[in-house]
Amino acid sequence: MARPSAFDRLHPKQERTLVLVKPDGVKRGLVGEAIRRFEQRGLKLIALKMVAPGQPYFHDHYPKEQAWIFRLGEKTLSAFQKYGLDAKKMLGTDDPKKIGPKVRDWILEYMTSGPVVAIVIEGIHAIDMVRKITGPTLPNMAEMGSFRGDFSVDSPTLANLDKRAIHNLIHASENAAEARHEIKHWFTKAELHDYKRAEEDVMF
Repeated sequence: MARPSAFDRLHPKQERTLVLVKPDGVKRGLVGEAIRRFEQRGLKLIALKMVAPGQPYFHDHYPKEQAWIFRLGEKTLSAFQKYGLDAKKMLGTDDPKKIGPKVRDWILEYMTSGPVVAIVIEGIHAIDMVRKITGPTLPNMAEMGSFRGDFSVDSPTLANLDKRAIHNLIHASENAAEARHEIKHWFTKAELHDYKRAEEDVMF
């Protein structure tokens, strides 16, 4: 049998991405709704499990690069400034380099507050399609019709005031490199399944 060409291996229909239904999404019973929306668009679930790993596991899931952590700090500081809040008074600092690690810790606390449902999704432009379905990271900026826009009203301002992560229900890989890292982190090759959805020949 001939080996698949590079084009075949990189076919858009075979693109994969990772989704995590976060603890707030699980506790609110929204796992089925998330899956329904993905499958309704012709995307295919090829791996699925509920897990409750500790903070060290999530520590390896999220980037540890200083540039990424600094951006967390910048985004948080920007939200404080936008709404006229005193970051130094509330957080003890207005330095994004010091705020970033605080926010990352809040994220780790949030992600270990309950079980998560990990999903690998495959399909045409899966990474972009899933992020389109889930909506922007900030629920208060997500349009109605997106998953976050329909089911969450949280905002960075409220989260910062409460010194916690934003409760935004779901995680989706941002790009191909992130998807590869995250899928490998959460699933073994044996846990990824290959099958054909009945309507694939009709939809694509």
